[in-house]
Amino acid sequence: MFRKIAMIALAATLFSLPAWSDGNMVKAEVVKVDKPAGKVTLKHDPIKNLDMDAMTMVFRVADPAMLDKVKAGDRIEIEADRVNGAITIVRLGKAR
Repeated sequence: MFRKIAMIALAATLFSLPAWSDGNMVKAEVVKVDKPAGKVTLKHDPIKNLDMDAMTMVFRVADPAMLDKVKAGDRIEIEADRVNGAITIVRLGKAR
């Protein structure tokens, strides 16, 4: 009986949490891609984990190969974080 109650409580907790993979994803539009510099200019929604309002700004990317997947005008989703003191795109994908 205790095991059944514990499993129900665990399931209720897991379903009430936001999806781990989408926790810090933010919608953005690609304005410019600068492959030689490893940077991308984005018009993005607020980035809550960085306490940043919506704006247009230039970001570094953690992996330069990310820039091969996007072009100006693309609507994407990003995850940004501080890497060695610089705000950096750590995950990038097409918007759903």
